[in-house]
Amino acid sequence: MMEKSYQPSAFERDLYKWWMEQGYFTPEAKVGAPYFSMVAPPPNITGQLHLGHALDNAIQDSLVRFKRMQGYNTLWLPGTDHASIATEVKIVETLKKSGIDKHDLGREAFLERAWQWKEQYGGRIVEQLKSLGSSCDWSRLAFTMDEKCSKAVRIAFVKMYNDGLIYRGDRIINWCPVCQTALSDAEVEYSEQDGFFWHYGYTTPDGSTTVTFATTRPETMLGDTAVAVNPNDERYQHLIGKTVVVPFVNREIPVIADDYVDMNFGTGVVKITPAHDPNDFEVGRRHNLPVIRVMNDDGTMNELAGEFAGLDRYECRKQIVAKLKEMGILQKVEPHAHNVGSCYRCHTTVEPIVSKQWFVKMQPLAEPAIKAVRSGEISFHPERFEKTYFNWMENIRDWCISRQLWWGHRIPVWYCDDCGAEICQLDDPDVCPKCGSKHIRQDEDVLDTWFSSALWPFSTLGYADGSDDFKAFFPTSVLACGYDIIFFWVSRMIFSSLYNTGSIPFKDVLMHGIVRDEQGRK
Repeated sequence: MMEKSYQPSAFERDLYKWWMEQGYFTPEAKVGAPYFSMVAPPPNITGQLHLGHALDNAIQDSLVRFKRMQGYNTLWLPGTDHASIATEVKIVETLKKSGIDKHDLGREAFLERAWQWKEQYGGRIVEQLKSLGSSCDWSRLAFTMDEKCSKAVRIAFVKMYNDGLIYRGDRIINWCPVCQTALSDAEVEYSEQDGFFWHYGYTTPDGSTTVTFATTRPETMLGDTAVAVNPNDERYQHLIGKTVVVPFVNREIPVIADDYVDMNFGTGVVKITPAHDPNDFEVGRRHNLPVIRVMNDDGTMNELAGEFAGLDRYECRKQIVAKLKEMGILQKVEPHAHNVGSCYRCHTTVEPIVSKQWFVKMQPLAEPAIKAVRSGEISFHPERFEKTYFNWMENIRDWCISRQLWWGHRIPVWYCDDCGAEICQLDDPDVCPKCGSKHIRQDEDVLDTWFSSALWPFSTLGYADGSDDFKAFFPTSVLACGYDIIFFWVSRMIFSSLYNTGSIPFKDVLMHGIVRDEQGRK
């Protein structure tokens, strides 16, 4: 008797097993043969698949099966992503439930736990994809930290380092006080929040003149090293070159002239805190201002914050406002709605903060990537998403690629404690190549997850070894993904592929919608 409703469990597992046994999803690497290839966006090994993955895989599977039936040598290559921040946060949370601190465990023991996590959840994801009927080639299953991908990461890093595209320096970055790591611009989510403009002023040492301004972050005043006015603002011409005093820390700071200041906004005076604001950082560089960081990595105030040292950043703000009011310095409090950045993983408000990190110079990489889309060599579908791509790429800033984590590709740079040499090479060094010392140590940080993901279309195909897979299936034909990762992933794959292989990574980018709930959340 026929069932009243379809019972997938009665058919699908056996059917999928038969497909696999027949080798329908496993093409040979026929160099020069007409082909169609896709790499699947790798799910993070942080748990299990969701409806968004189901949508994404259904679209890809339809394309792949259609091309396979047309007779193309068809490859759909699956894989998973190690997801540095997301996975480490999950593992740390799991350890805490057992009363274990990550640092007490130590780096090596922690990494053992991380690999166990990968086996458990990476394996679950693969089985879920099979249950969806995804006709992937499982014999070529990749992982962003497997040997093949890791080798490509090392080659790419060393090449960029030697070409001067990777550098280490003190710059303003986005810092998450909870995850305790740097974030790239793409990893910060902005939302409008209700806040305040606190209006107060700094006075000249003789007490004769006070310059007034407004700020949304009074706690950063402890790191102020100048106040700025527009050079054309007649109201303040007589003050340029003079000094004013920062309360609490009693620091004399100069009044400087800079075109950055909009003399028609507010009072036309801006306080400058180079260590805690990206625009102020650039002003500080132009005027050789001191950079005074007054906050610790955990969001508390450090010893340079004087009497406020040890306080949480928001408690510090509260106390400073109260004391400014008590001293008669606070002039006005004005409600103000403004965009505030938060960590895309834990949703904590990020701190713009000066920090020594590794960066990729983006302008030389962005230019050919923009050209590839403008020329039609790469096409977005729907075409309107090209505007999103161009807007990001044409205004891109240097990419912060170091993360203060243990799980991930460790930065392949060593430092010599004897001669101070910085060593970056393909093979791990045993001694310093400059002085022969054995007192060398590797950089503690790992690379941003997206650095390895950016190599995905060619690292997974054995680019590092010049494999037949790379010769037969690259560049790939189509990339299908949600429009939310144009910044994170699509743009980075394009410039990384052009730089490392001299070729585009794919010819067409198929952007699809995103599954959201009634509140618009993914």
